[in-house]
Amino acid sequence: MPVLTREEAQSRARLLDVHHYTVDLDLTRGDALFGSTTTIRFTARHAGATFLELKPATLHHATLDGHPLDPATLQDNRLPLTLTPGEHELRVETDMRYSHTGEGMHRFTDPADGLAYVYTQMFMDDVQRVFAAFDQPDLKARYDATVTAPPEWTVLGNTVATRVGPPAEGRWQLATSQPLSTYFVAFAAGPWHSVRTEHAGIPFALHCRRSLAPHLDADADEILDITRRCFDRFHEIFDEPYPFDSYDQAFVPEFNAGAMENPGLVTFRDEYVFRSAVTATERQTRGVVIAHEMAHMWFGDLVTLQWWDDIWLNESFAEFMGYHVLAGATAFTGCWTEFGTDRKPWGYDADQRPSTHPVAPAPGDVLDTASALQNFDGISYAKGASALRQLVAWLGEKDFLAGINDHFTRHRFGNATLADFVDSLARHTDRDIHAWADIWLRTSGVDTLTAVTGEAEGYWHLTVDQAGNRPHRIAVGAYDRDPADPARLVLRDRFELDVPQGDTVKVLPGHRPDLVLLNDGDLTYTKIRLDPASWTTTLTALSAVPDPLSRAVLWNAARDMVRDGELAPTAFLEAARTHLPQETDSAIAEGVLPFARTHIADRYLHPADRPQALATLTDLCHDLLDRTRTRSGDSTHGLRLTAVRTLVDSATTPGTLRAWLDAGTVPDGPALDPDLRWRILARLAVLGATTPADIDAELARDPSATGQEGAARCRAALPDPAAKETAWRTLYDGDQLSNYLFTATARGFWQPEHHDLCRPYRDRWFTDAPALATRRGPALAAAAAGPGFPHPYVDQDTLTLGETCLRDATPTPALRRHLADQLADLRRALTVRSAHTAAGA
Repeated sequence: MPVLTREEAQSRARLLDVHHYTVDLDLTRGDALFGSTTTIRFTARHAGATFLELKPATLHHATLDGHPLDPATLQDNRLPLTLTPGEHELRVETDMRYSHTGEGMHRFTDPADGLAYVYTQMFMDDVQRVFAAFDQPDLKARYDATVTAPPEWTVLGNTVATRVGPPAEGRWQLATSQPLSTYFVAFAAGPWHSVRTEHAGIPFALHCRRSLAPHLDADADEILDITRRCFDRFHEIFDEPYPFDSYDQAFVPEFNAGAMENPGLVTFRDEYVFRSAVTATERQTRGVVIAHEMAHMWFGDLVTLQWWDDIWLNESFAEFMGYHVLAGATAFTGCWTEFGTDRKPWGYDADQRPSTHPVAPAPGDVLDTASALQNFDGISYAKGASALRQLVAWLGEKDFLAGINDHFTRHRFGNATLADFVDSLARHTDRDIHAWADIWLRTSGVDTLTAVTGEAEGYWHLTVDQAGNRPHRIAVGAYDRDPADPARLVLRDRFELDVPQGDTVKVLPGHRPDLVLLNDGDLTYTKIRLDPASWTTTLTALSAVPDPLSRAVLWNAARDMVRDGELAPTAFLEAARTHLPQETDSAIAEGVLPFARTHIADRYLHPADRPQALATLTDLCHDLLDRTRTRSGDSTHGLRLTAVRTLVDSATTPGTLRAWLDAGTVPDGPALDPDLRWRILARLAVLGATTPADIDAELARDPSATGQEGAARCRAALPDPAAKETAWRTLYDGDQLSNYLFTATARGFWQPEHHDLCRPYRDRWFTDAPALATRRGPALAAAAAGPGFPHPYVDQDTLTLGETCLRDATPTPALRRHLADQLADLRRALTVRSAHTAAGA
């Protein structure tokens, strides 16, 4: 279907003033189709031609001001309209298709109990899959909605939903909404399990499918406590009160994103209803997502971007405020460490690929919705949030919040641009915020700050060399070995430095510290390089750095050096082997171990070196388990669980895994819950140490949706030609898999251990994946080019195949972007391997 261009959106916005939608949905027509009737009241400012978007199974009727329109004129999901000046009413009656890809109106049947659920995901241009609309963010309108559903269902929406009429009719009425952009309209319906309460006079509720009810009930107090605390903190820092009439949080199945900020009805992927053991960091991450989506009620929902070039106005702010508010309002005071070890690397990686872009692309750079969709990445989220954290450090929180509140007041229930926001900030500071925005938000790439130190005559000095040109307000930590315990480091001094505006040479009394750490506290977005003496200290004493956030900065520096070919992957592994067993913060272990296991062992090292890398990781994790055996607390539990997961994924023989599975526990814990059992069975499948009958038995034990995904992954992971062919046909020859089952199957399929067995499928990917993306759309394109990409083949042939595909196969925009990023990562892996080989030689 054609995508909406910026020019088309601007033209339509000049023509139309949209006032009101009345949407009526009928969810009782079976499991394939639902009824959708839409009435739109709007004004044409002058005579002109435009179009309405809709993607129906059948267009039954369309009338403009009571006059019928010809359904045959609907082409490429656009219904043309010729308008006279003045008021108009457009009515459209359709049947729509349910989706199984998380787009539009997604329908899911829970294999645990056979109950069905539906929910909408309208972002970015999928409202036309649910009801007819003028689908662009700057045509806001109020909404009234009615929904007919099976009588045992509950209906949720952006506003308070009330059952009307006899219960057997299943009729629901939603209160009139505030002005909303089309992509924020939301519905969810099904036999939900709900936990309801009230806070500050507003109804709050949590919802999940019934099979997850015990798990939601177990965590409801924690989720609601975080929700209340964040809600109250936002009211402390924002002048504008919460702008909607209710706050529902629905945990929905097979959701493509982490969550979606629909006003009054936030939808989350229901993996956040934990059915198995999780780490404290994973609970913290759920808290961050809760805070992030609540921030969107102001950043995005109250004040919305005008066009998709300003998605950072939504996502960067919600990302920053999510961490900022969670750290200040809840017990998760250390969440910035997780941001440093997990989110920032996402931004750094994206910013060093050819597909990089500014946080805020220049006007005109985002020409249509297809190109805009590609910008929802680590730059718009992690880099943008990092830039805002740096802005607060540079500007001061008081002036930052004053500018934000001014922005809300000036654009309440309207749309805004980067220029509008910068203007609001500029009214509350003497600093040149326009110049800051130009250099930080309009340019791409990562700066590098390098420390150069020396000492003479009782003084030590620091020079900061900068590759790049952004201004940075950083803290510098000076650490010494503790004379009483040389294995410990103590902070001698921490001072702030402006680079490059301030003095980039700092002279201080005393001897040179053992460790000089730039960006201590992680307040800016940059790669750092240590002076040689500090790097030597890091290799021997990283775990002795007292602050977890400082340790996170050092681990990121080591990670960057590996990726840039400056540090041998084996050296990173040795540092992990030395220091992770002493680690006390699970967020660091959860950042370092997956990088070592996936990127280093599977991609950056030559296959001949992989067994030794897996052995090193196995020894590391056993040591971590030994050292945490007598400890207690949430962090210790998280460290043990992270170690067990890595041990499972690194096993090269089945004996230990089989013993754990038979015993139902790891010695001294943790016990094997369903997720750990599936993880072990998947690794046994890779090793050829399980059978289809074992997989079927485990599925009988856990017939949940997650169990179905675990079984799909295990079957695809079997080292059997027939199993691989069946999995491939399921992935690419049929269109029945949901997005989650596709992802699970793809994750099982590609394994380094099956390099020769799967090589023919490596070649087939470059013809079959483009065809799939064309048939099934962006969500499945992302899955095919993410976990579905043939990662084990780190070689020039794979790179050549990918470049040929980009050049000749005309992949869809979504697949093109994801494939280009995969090839960029492949080139980097080849470069790292080459540098490592040269160093070894």
